[in-house]
Amino acid sequence: MSYFLYILKSFSTDKFYVGISANPELLLSYHNSFEKGFTSRYRPWKIIFNKSPYAKVIIMSFRPDESGLESVLRRLLDAERQCHQHDNCVR
Repeated sequence: MSYFLYILKSFSTDKFYVGISANPELLLSYHNSFEKGFTSRYRPWKIIFNKSPYAKVIIMSFRPDESGLESVLRRLLDAERQCHQHDNCVR
């Protein structure tokens, strides 16, 4: 099954949310309607980044940590560049 790395941005604050899903559009509606958790406090959300499908085992390495959103995107782009240079992309 293919998964997408997606990034949401809050309309109401300068908050971001990074997630992994087989169906980011469905998760967007969940984040904009569910009554509990981090995303419920900063609604509404919009998708600002939705990376094409990758195998879940690859995409899991791009989960955000204390290094922040910019680091996640940089690592994703570096990995994609290496993948294409060696023609060994897992999709």
